[in-house]
Amino acid sequence: MRKSKFSESTIVSLLKEAEAGRKVADICREHGISNATFYQWRSKYGGMEASDIKRLKELQEENEKLKRMYADMALENRAIKDLLGKL
Repeated sequence: MRKSKFSESTIVSLLKEAEAGRKVADICREHGISNATFYQWRSKYGGMEASDIKRLKELQEENEKLKRMYADMALENRAIKDLLGKL
């Protein structure tokens, strides 16, 4: 997945500007983003604070780690069943 040139904290600050009453078109023009990008960010990060985004990242990393652990254990389980089936 492509990495954004904007950090999450920057995105939140842009969203806060819009909430404060600044026009979305002006914000987008100033920072070189499309309206669609802005609204995607709003749907993903709307109402969040910087600390919420940090926690979201931590949860995503933990989720990836748990998925890898599950995949490894499922692979080991399958190998053990195959081995016991041959005996």
